[in-house]
Amino acid sequence: MANLSRRSILTATGALGLLAATPAQARDKALRETTKRTISPAGTTLETVGTPVGSTGFRRLAAGPGWPLVVRADLVEPSGGRDDRRTALTAFVQLTDMHVIDAQSPARVEYLHPFIGSAHRPQETLGTQGAAALVRRVNALRGPYTGNAFDFVLSTGDNTDNHETVELEWFLTILNGGTVIPNTGDPARFEGVQNSRSALYWNPGDAVADMYKDKGFPLMPELLANAIKPFTSPGLNRPWYSVFGNHDDSVQGTFPSGVPLIDAIYTGSHKIEGFSSTADAEKLARAMKTSPLKAVELLLGFSGPIRTVTRDARRKPFTSKEYVAAHRDPRNTGPGPVGHGFGPANAAGRDLYYTFQVAPGVAGIGMDTTNRAGLADGSMGDGQLKWIERTLKAGSSRYYDSKGNLVRASAADTLFILFSHHTSTSMGNLLPDPTNLLEPRRDGAALVALLNRFPNVVAWVNGHSHRNRITAHRGATPEQGFWEINTASHIDYPQHARIIELTDNADGTLSIFTTLVEADAPYEAAYDDASQPGLASLYRQISLNDLHMDPGLLGSAVDHNTELVLTKPF
Repeated sequence: MANLSRRSILTATGALGLLAATPAQARDKALRETTKRTISPAGTTLETVGTPVGSTGFRRLAAGPGWPLVVRADLVEPSGGRDDRRTALTAFVQLTDMHVIDAQSPARVEYLHPFIGSAHRPQETLGTQGAAALVRRVNALRGPYTGNAFDFVLSTGDNTDNHETVELEWFLTILNGGTVIPNTGDPARFEGVQNSRSALYWNPGDAVADMYKDKGFPLMPELLANAIKPFTSPGLNRPWYSVFGNHDDSVQGTFPSGVPLIDAIYTGSHKIEGFSSTADAEKLARAMKTSPLKAVELLLGFSGPIRTVTRDARRKPFTSKEYVAAHRDPRNTGPGPVGHGFGPANAAGRDLYYTFQVAPGVAGIGMDTTNRAGLADGSMGDGQLKWIERTLKAGSSRYYDSKGNLVRASAADTLFILFSHHTSTSMGNLLPDPTNLLEPRRDGAALVALLNRFPNVVAWVNGHSHRNRITAHRGATPEQGFWEINTASHIDYPQHARIIELTDNADGTLSIFTTLVEADAPYEAAYDDASQPGLASLYRQISLNDLHMDPGLLGSAVDHNTELVLTKPF
């Protein structure tokens, strides 16, 4: 160790060891050392992070210090000097849980938010503007550690909130570029719960008392009128891919799709804005978490205050087949590729998984972990699991069989990165898939066990939890380990996306650098700011103050800006 330079020691141990000093000193020192290891941290959370101001009332955000790099050696110990040796293999961006939302739809259950916080969010009317601001941010960045332009962007599901045709149209326009009119129903006015005058919701344009104003939410008289005005998204300047999430498949991401009576609610003129019985609301909320068929029964019989709204055929729910068709429509190609991952084999809408080339020597696998039977959590059909196994075998010169025996093959080695909506711990929904009732369903543990057999699997990137969390999955040997990278949503605070860079350290190890980014919007905006950046700023600020905001979604330092080291498999 005496022969190592100070920089080599810091490179080997990372910024985490510096945190033993007083918090402010350790942070500043760690940030300085982190900056030395980057090419450019500008525009990322390595440079600055939105920081809440105050602890009570309606809190504002201000620019705070960035988050330093944390080196994680869970799978293998890093060696010094690797910054000077590393070669970039790929750099890309993960978006996840955009939840592009028609906040005025009759087919929503906002009235359940006291029991299921995600049923309604006070910021949701501004989601399209927030998503466009995230696109602007991504377009302005490169990999902070490699300096590489991004090879692609991938959105890991729940791209829409309630699988409405108009939500899908907005999502595709935001990512491809164009004008978005974030309004349905009456073209001249807002018809959602936030001008209902119900105490259940924040009524920003009305002095009526409500449960949000009781917690300090202010009046914003022009907010709803500004929220439905047209704006232009620049569109991504890199190729992008998409995977399917439970909210892209079913009503509120929970009820099974294709129930005619529920589908008719979407394009109808009656919107329930409250509940007649607290007990009935609690019962429906409970069923949404445990029993999709019971939830359908309760929803169809639910009663509460009803508002007449303007019918809109664009609210029609899309099917998985229509989801693929929209992505493959030439009008939605944008920066490419055609279909954004979905090819002719996916056209029927049942098998929504695919593989694609990430970069030379690196391949991606887009998975489908949504269970068409309903409920929020997912699983995987046995056919898809076997297809993944075949795909990994085809790109592996050696792997381990299910009994742990090493198998040598003749195929050239390829590194694999997998993408899905659900996480390894949220794939326990083994209800039979109504589109293939006889096919067994496989859980997250089965997928982890499969991936641990292949040393050239380096990462599994996913969403669904709305939480920043990075997990090391150790294998029977050091080379069989891989990293699971889970990123917070872009609807709930802290509204992150993640840059991921894969490098070869030329010492028998690989590094995955993960860097969180925020949308390109000021941390503070005037309440009457009608500009697109101003509305995106309010979107983030309101999400901070949501009554159901979960601070745990932020994750900890080991889930933020990291270097994840693993053994190079060949």
